[in-house]
Amino acid sequence: MRDLNRRVIRDRRGRSTPCLSRYTLAGRRRTLRRTIDQNKGGYVDRWDVGLFLLVVLIAGLNLLDSVFTKTILHRGGWELNPVVRVANELWGNSIWTWKMLTIPGFLFFLCLHSKFRRVETFIRVVSCVYAAMVLYEILIYVWIVV
Repeated sequence: MRDLNRRVIRDRRGRSTPCLSRYTLAGRRRTLRRTIDQNKGGYVDRWDVGLFLLVVLIAGLNLLDSVFTKTILHRGGWELNPVVRVANELWGNSIWTWKMLTIPGFLFFLCLHSKFRRVETFIRVVSCVYAAMVLYEILIYVWIVV
């Protein structure tokens, strides 16, 4: 009986949920329940459907951006973004491979941190900017082809 009184039970809530754990893709936590956790941010195991759709939208727009940019450059257009212009001059077509590999990594990073302040808003702003940029490229493509 004396040994039972010595047992120390650790409180599982003593530590916050880690960024990556064995439950990251298979866990059940979808939201932060406590108001204090919602205010300071934290990690969840599963993401919202809306966030997933935004990430898929950004990935698709990234692909369209690459295709339209390469086509416009091939037809005599020029790159407006000075950073991408210099990178394209230095590395040529391999920059598009790097872009297609790095953007999904950044999107995964943003999804992991989506319950922190302003991250989900940032994802929405990025999707709107990408959509506007792809629409602009479609207009340029139609103008060049016609």
